[in-house]
Amino acid sequence: MPLSDIKSTLQKHANKKKAALLQGFFKTGPGEYAEGDIFLGITVPVLRTLAKQHQNLTSRETLSLLQSSIHEERFLSLLIFMMKYRSTDTGGKKTIYETYLQNTRYINNWDLVDVSAKHIIGDFLKDKNRTPLYALAHSDSLWERRIAIISTFHFIENNDFEDTFKIAALLISDPHDLIHKAVGWMLREAGKRNMDSEEKFLKRYYKRMPRTMLRYAIERFPETKRQSYLQGNI
Repeated sequence: MPLSDIKSTLQKHANKKKAALLQGFFKTGPGEYAEGDIFLGITVPVLRTLAKQHQNLTSRETLSLLQSSIHEERFLSLLIFMMKYRSTDTGGKKTIYETYLQNTRYINNWDLVDVSAKHIIGDFLKDKNRTPLYALAHSDSLWERRIAIISTFHFIENNDFEDTFKIAALLISDPHDLIHKAVGWMLREAGKRNMDSEEKFLKRYYKRMPRTMLRYAIERFPETKRQSYLQGNI
């Protein structure tokens, strides 16, 4: 199916009321983190279905979708890239990984990062030098910093926490709430698998953490211990 037909299909699924809600939810107003982003109002299940139907889209056309001004087109592109990544050989995976890193300016909202980073960046780096994640963690781009920490989710799922904790430490003083939430979430995920490792990190850093980061990190702790962290009594 030509790319123009895919875009037409997306337009048929558009919902103006839902689009207005999403534009508020994803902070697209003046001065907000996704200022000017355009939503059609299409649900994620519909986008996942369309991705399966169009997973044989050429890489060039998939990249064209990623570079769209429309949020759902970018989301659909990332879903297709993930499917291509899973089904290709080592060389193909490297190409998709590099394409992703070359186009992070289009992976510019938290849902786009969260749906894709661990499956492409995390998976590709699982058995390689992870220096690229540290470059991302030092980036001026909010989204690249979020990619850095969320990519480590792949490692966490394989009980490898070292880079999660190192990158979390780099981002402890990050100014943005979306990084506080992402770091806290990854710390919590590490703790679900190894509470002692998470607590070792927290005991060193919890008094310096933004409150949101700490709350996310300790969300599943027993209430007494959770309150001890919140009150600074650990």
